[in-house]
Amino acid sequence: MKVLDLFCGCGGLSLGFEQAGFEILGGIDNNPHAVSTFQHNFPKSVAIEGDLEKLTIEEIQEKIPNIKEVKILIGGPPCQGFSSANRWTHESDDLRNRLFFEFVEIVEFINPSVVVIENVRGIITQDNGSAKDRIYEIFESKGYKVCHKVVKASDYGVPQNRYRNFFVITKNVEFDFEALTKVEHIPTVGESLKEMYEFEHSESSSHKFSKAPKTDYQKYLRSKDNTIDNHEIRYPAESVQTKISHVPQGENWRTVPEELWPTKRNNRHSSVYRRLHEDLPSVTIDTGNTHSNYFHPVFNRIPSPREAARLQSFPDSFFFTGTRSPQYVQVGNAVPPLLAKAIAEAIKEAFE
Repeated sequence: MKVLDLFCGCGGLSLGFEQAGFEILGGIDNNPHAVSTFQHNFPKSVAIEGDLEKLTIEEIQEKIPNIKEVKILIGGPPCQGFSSANRWTHESDDLRNRLFFEFVEIVEFINPSVVVIENVRGIITQDNGSAKDRIYEIFESKGYKVCHKVVKASDYGVPQNRYRNFFVITKNVEFDFEALTKVEHIPTVGESLKEMYEFEHSESSSHKFSKAPKTDYQKYLRSKDNTIDNHEIRYPAESVQTKISHVPQGENWRTVPEELWPTKRNNRHSSVYRRLHEDLPSVTIDTGNTHSNYFHPVFNRIPSPREAARLQSFPDSFFFTGTRSPQYVQVGNAVPPLLAKAIAEAIKEAFE
């Protein structure tokens, strides 16, 4: 069955659906680096760079002539503009809402059997749940059945404690989040990164593993020829390296000697100078580069784009285009593919 991905980013959500056996017909996003990455990794699909508020349905259909064949529409439209305060007077004025209603307009045009909306978990509780309630109201008025759940990525094979909310919106299909299959073993930071330690002192961003993978998760990550890209290593300023050198795995800024701080404070956030622990899942991977708050479990630097991608469950065969900073943004904004795959497999089961 064909899938169209709106607000697709680099394609984490699409990759999960592809891994579950769906066909990715196309993706649309306004980030040129993300669209380039999407096109590179889904060469048979149509990647469109554009703003949904400006793109017309006719323009989209011109580039994707068989768009009406789409059975599943997926994406992460912004929903934060919905609130009880602007429900009746300003709802359509908020840019984020305009993009959401463009999303809804495409749903109406295609009339898919399933719509999947991914967003931050806070969308459920924001403004006493007004955004959640509005999404239910909009789609139920169009004949859809709506359900939602906040899910934890590590439950589905991602070595990361990342929470995301999914709305699964169906017509003539019964979906149940209980159908999602949790993994028995949660991969760790060590499983994801240890085998890459041998590349630490190389100046290249491309490498090839010399040893066979040891775990099932490493087998999943490995490319067919055991090569990896996007592993450009950079070390921060000496002052940063000195501070993080005092932080054991799993700890944060509190273990840094006081004399190394320019100002004395006891109210820094727990994420500041946090070092990942090899035996645990990672904290949430963000879009940061130099300002990122999580550090490598062994080396005094932040993870490379490829290391961050592995913690997001992107296999090594998935290539990120652009320079280092855009790569971090693409990785951090993405839905972990294995989490998306779990959702996709449950949808597949619902169809069957």
